[in-house]
Amino acid sequence: ESTMPVSRHTGQIPESTWTLTFREMTEPWKGAVGCLGVAIFFAMTIGIISWQAMEQSPEEWVLRGRDAGMLWERDRGALVLRALPAGRPVLAITVGSVPATEPPPPRDRCWHDGGQFCYSWEEDAELRLSLEPPAAPGTECYDVRWTPLRPDMTLKDCFSMANVSWYGGPSIRAQRWPLNSAKSPAQPLVSGNLGTNPNGFGPVLERYFLGSTGVTVTVAPEVPLLLSLENHSQFCLETPVGQAEPLHYQLCVSADVAAARRHTASAPHLMRNFPPCRSPIWQYHGPEGSAAKIKRGLRSLVRRLKRHRLQEGVVALGERGTTILAAVDLVPSERRKRQAPVLVEPLELSITLSPYAGVTSPLFLRSLQGGKAAGYWLSRQPRPRGSSIPLLTTWKGQLCARLNVTNTAALGWYLARARRLRQTLGATYVTFEGIEGNSFLEQDVSAPAELAGDSYTEVLTVALATLGNGTIISAGTRSSHLPLFVQMSPQCSDWSHAGLKGLIPSVLHYSLLGYSFFIPDAVGGSMAGVTQGDPELFVRWLQIVTFLPVMAFGTPPWLCCDAWVLNLTRQCIQRHRDFVVPLLLKYSEEWQSLGYPIFRPAWWLSPTDPVAFTIEDEFLIGDEVLVAPITEKGQTWRDIYLPGKGHLWLDTNTARVFDGGTTLRNYSASLAEVPVFVK
Repeated sequence: ESTMPVSRHTGQIPESTWTLTFREMTEPWKGAVGCLGVAIFFAMTIGIISWQAMEQSPEEWVLRGRDAGMLWERDRGALVLRALPAGRPVLAITVGSVPATEPPPPRDRCWHDGGQFCYSWEEDAELRLSLEPPAAPGTECYDVRWTPLRPDMTLKDCFSMANVSWYGGPSIRAQRWPLNSAKSPAQPLVSGNLGTNPNGFGPVLERYFLGSTGVTVTVAPEVPLLLSLENHSQFCLETPVGQAEPLHYQLCVSADVAAARRHTASAPHLMRNFPPCRSPIWQYHGPEGSAAKIKRGLRSLVRRLKRHRLQEGVVALGERGTTILAAVDLVPSERRKRQAPVLVEPLELSITLSPYAGVTSPLFLRSLQGGKAAGYWLSRQPRPRGSSIPLLTTWKGQLCARLNVTNTAALGWYLARARRLRQTLGATYVTFEGIEGNSFLEQDVSAPAELAGDSYTEVLTVALATLGNGTIISAGTRSSHLPLFVQMSPQCSDWSHAGLKGLIPSVLHYSLLGYSFFIPDAVGGSMAGVTQGDPELFVRWLQIVTFLPVMAFGTPPWLCCDAWVLNLTRQCIQRHRDFVVPLLLKYSEEWQSLGYPIFRPAWWLSPTDPVAFTIEDEFLIGDEVLVAPITEKGQTWRDIYLPGKGHLWLDTNTARVFDGGTTLRNYSASLAEVPVFVK
């Protein structure tokens, strides 16, 4: 006999059974079930939050333009600039002044304005990003302004070197190209003398940095600024401690690095043509005990130059020699006035001045007579009812006062003296040394507002430009538009980056910043080095300066080397005159009309090839000549990168033709040769 199965509704627990069972539970069991429910609720909540965090992008758009956009990267607290539409990374800025654990939201105070983004870290700083009107077609710019919200706040932004090669900024003692391998602690971004402060920044400096991804960073001139270079990691811009000043700069992005540099230079330089400085320059290192000894020494140097068939160019007299001659020749006397021109004929004369005066010198003492020149020299800020005291400093080992360039009478007196001295001594050129640096900053003394940063150099440079052609200065900052030659810093007589290896990086650095008319240091270097008096070093140095605006010599070739080097020197001087000077004249017109540098890096013709970004031992003259010298001791071969895919390059030594965009391996270059290619 079979039994029928009992049917049960399996989809629902009978209410009566559940209720009965719950009622029959003891109180502890009821509590346990309640806790289990709460635990399940919290687990679900945490799971949802975790899932959302995993799904959320580590980067968040904060400001978006047509060609690029700014994002906030949560993990490291960084602003990231990406090019659109593909999102190519252009720049990463690590924010070092605010807590990175508090990322800004997509919109804040400026939510109503699509061209701005604002965010405030309470009690720390406020960030304002603004999309700027395009400075040139094909470029997009962003204004970045950090404002401190408390007086002890230090603002600091660090620009990553990962996958970006950086150029521009300050000159340094052992110049690098790019800046990635340079190292410097945080210090004021102000020009300085590398001879007295080799670990500081050099005399040619701009608040402009160019990245190989096509980005530029330009800092406003009024911003007090410190710069640190952390090799192969990052460079950082920061405000000085306790000044509570905004950190303000502009970012611009272009298609590539060459386009970025061209866009920077889009404003034409409206000025007269630059005549090339007469070349070569022969520095006078003879006796300086008296005016008579100097004049005999100058005539002796000219006779030797004639004897060795080098009777052309300029004889350069240093500051000490100029001062001694000035003490005699500035005495009013019609008889003396026209003696000077015969000193160095048929060559021309260059004299040297500086804005310094020794405190025991007749120049300084005369300026104080009668109290009429109380404001002629830089002074410490006087206390109430106190008298101003000259700010004393050292220059070439002497205690000195420095010309007050903010005093119109002092500046007029100084310029009139320079004109009178140039005429009396029959000089064609006047070199002004020591115009770089901030004397107040060097002594940790508060500077007047009109002389903050590099204002001293800027004001004096503008005044010196009124002296006309033939004026040479020792520094450049915001003055590349002026018709002046810039004297390069002295370099060591060795093969290091402080010597020969730093010469081409310095050429590229000066030219990138707009200073294409410079005078390189003397062949072989003018500072003592480990290989002083090395004929091979002299020859390799000579081969490079042949292709620069001016050739300069400290040690004459007949003193350092043999007859073969002397003959090579004559050949190089002729090649400079016949081949290089016409090129410089041609590309100086392009520099005036478009602002393009005359001496260009390899990436100028290969702006997207990463190989070109780090080449520091080649340079282009315009777009048509490539110079690739030897900079390693003992080498007679080297690898040569030929830029410009699709171009053809002719070796001027062998007449062989090669494709651009390629590297020639182990290319031969004997001691008598320098590889030069014409496009």
